[in-house]
Amino acid sequence: MTGAQILIESLKREGVEVIFGYPGGQVLPIFDKLYDSDIRFILTRHEQGAAHAADGYARATGKPGVCLATSGPGATNLTTGIANAYMDSIPMVAITGQVKSFLIGNDAFQEADVTGITRPIPKHNYLVTDASDLSRIVREAFYIASSGRPGPVLIDIPSDIQLQDVEFSWPEKVEMRSYKPTYFGHPGQIKKASQLIANSKKPVVYAGGGVISSGASGVLREFAEKIQAPVTTTLMGMGGFPDTHKLSLQRLGMHGTAYANHAIMGADLIISVGARFDDRVTGRLDAFAPGAKIIHIDIDPSSISKNVKVNVPIVGDAKNILGELLEQIKKVPDTSEWLATVEGWKKKYPMRYKDDERLRPQYVIEQLYEITKGDAVITTEVGQNQMWAAQWFKYTQPRTFISSGGLGTMGFGFPAAMGAKIGRPDKLVIDIAGDGSIQMNIQELATCVCNKINVKVLILNNGYLGMVRQWQELFYKKRYSHVCISGPDFVKLCDSYGAVGIQVRNKQDVRGAIEKALSIDNTVFVDFIVEPEENVFPMVPAGEAINRMIEGLA
Repeated sequence: MTGAQILIESLKREGVEVIFGYPGGQVLPIFDKLYDSDIRFILTRHEQGAAHAADGYARATGKPGVCLATSGPGATNLTTGIANAYMDSIPMVAITGQVKSFLIGNDAFQEADVTGITRPIPKHNYLVTDASDLSRIVREAFYIASSGRPGPVLIDIPSDIQLQDVEFSWPEKVEMRSYKPTYFGHPGQIKKASQLIANSKKPVVYAGGGVISSGASGVLREFAEKIQAPVTTTLMGMGGFPDTHKLSLQRLGMHGTAYANHAIMGADLIISVGARFDDRVTGRLDAFAPGAKIIHIDIDPSSISKNVKVNVPIVGDAKNILGELLEQIKKVPDTSEWLATVEGWKKKYPMRYKDDERLRPQYVIEQLYEITKGDAVITTEVGQNQMWAAQWFKYTQPRTFISSGGLGTMGFGFPAAMGAKIGRPDKLVIDIAGDGSIQMNIQELATCVCNKINVKVLILNNGYLGMVRQWQELFYKKRYSHVCISGPDFVKLCDSYGAVGIQVRNKQDVRGAIEKALSIDNTVFVDFIVEPEENVFPMVPAGEAINRMIEGLA
């Protein structure tokens, strides 16, 4: 087989059903073999869109997403999407073409040192120098991407290697001496953790994206109910524990609920499951959870005690370790007083906004939740729209909230919605967007229309780069420097692409517009002209402890 044939055959053996990407000169041999393949190829209109679509597909399905681009600018256009997947621990395999191997280093046309450029942002990367290695490399790439702490892997293939004829051989097993993830917790550490839990009076479970990737949501619920501990999640952990559960505190951190932040600061024990104590969660580190001992469960040993010193580290898979803890725990703590305190905070600090006749973004999302009854996959762009989507829609199932967490990538939500819809065609998929972020990958309207990818986009259009404007209002004396963003007429734009656009200016028209959008068998943008200076509250200012929040209404 040629290298290109080996690549396609290897992808088929890995169960790949869809690839997102864009052709070019240095991947022509691969595209020639794709022509006869039954793997579905989605031609995006920009390589960044392809990477985000593969990412959204992976988050919605749990299977690695695959994207493909040519050398030079094609490959460099993937880098934001690769970095995004790496920060959020999403399994993805990115395949790039490269100039002929004997031209590498000669500044050939459309040459870029892709393995060098991407070295810090994937979990691993490969430059293929012999087609005989290609099937093994593909096998390893999918194994690395989806095992341990998941992440993206890049395979860079020179065009002459794609044409090289070699014998095809498929490795049935993957053996990598230097890569052996730990899946089960150390018995001694499990025992120490169970003793800390038994002796605690004010425990809080803090759950992150590891709960989603390990499939641990069911056992997490069983664990929380057994020890009667309230549960708060990160942005990546949303859906891992039902927002509607009586033990749910919803989100914590910079734009989390006030009661989650107060609970973390008042806890005597934090049980962290698949979370990494990032700065948006902890606030000022020296003031974080001063009275709490910490159990940290994570499959990535480098994440443990990286930001916050912990008392009992347990390396392993979240689902396995929670199961082991459930078996080990014989005595459960009496948390009745603690739960009463937490309920008091919920009553004292409810989520709220000004409910008047003006069209406010929170109201739009509340109406969406009521209409869908929460049965939808929600993707988001980045900024105020993302935080409102996290605060005002209730998530009860894993893989139903898809958002750029660690990198905070504007332009993520729309192509991610495409990928999610292709991965989960049975589900309603909705991107909650801002008028700034949606324009960063708006060319993917063509991809949706041409491939009949039926996604809905709700644009919370405030005429600003809203989150930057909010910071400028609160911390820079309302000196609005380059945040006023005039957008297109989204209705006309949708029409020009063959999609459907609806504009809403009045509060009383919100429900009808959403219901109409959901009934149309096409990609639909609903452009809500919302209050321009609405803010996201609560908010923890940078450098403050997480219980020192700015509260208020717009």
